[in-house]
Amino acid sequence: MAKMMKPRFKECRRLGLNVCGHPKAMNRAKKGTSRGDKKLSAYGRQLLEKQRLRAYYGVMEKQFLRYVREAKKSNELTGYALIKILESRLDNLVYRLGFATSIRQARQMVVHGHIMVNGNKVDIPSYRVNVGDTISLKESSRNVELFRENFLSSFPNIYPYLEKDGESFSGKFIRFPEREEVPIEIDDQLVVEFYSSTV
Repeated sequence: MAKMMKPRFKECRRLGLNVCGHPKAMNRAKKGTSRGDKKLSAYGRQLLEKQRLRAYYGVMEKQFLRYVREAKKSNELTGYALIKILESRLDNLVYRLGFATSIRQARQMVVHGHIMVNGNKVDIPSYRVNVGDTISLKESSRNVELFRENFLSSFPNIYPYLEKDGESFSGKFIRFPEREEVPIEIDDQLVVEFYSSTV
């Protein structure tokens, strides 16, 4: 199974954006270390935004390209449709609900079988969660101090498209998010433009 394994903080400094969500990720960032600090062509800016969006969600290029093609077939703006697809990934929602402190940790939790969807174990990080689905921590995994602490310390929920239940260690995907509700600093239109001639 392919996954992104680059050093997280180094990647954040190169992209000029805290894509891993760690509070110390940009501590060593200086002017000139980011590709965004350099004068970029239109193509260069599109490429940078594409790489930033991929890094936010930890998605490999081949899979990301499939998501772009799917988004282009929707009846919505392609950029927004792409964000909706990425936000509905299981590993992302495990992260958003506070079970994990990063996408990488959320992915590992899913792969190791700690997460259930509607009462059934799902160990595929890219699994597409449907509106109305309930994501929960497996009962035996609720004794793991790290998972308990992550989930309870992140309560209450800050995402209006999700509902959290602290007692049952679960959360519900109640609707797709509006674009402004997704906390990522990306110009998704540039990502769409990057693929406009190839997809």
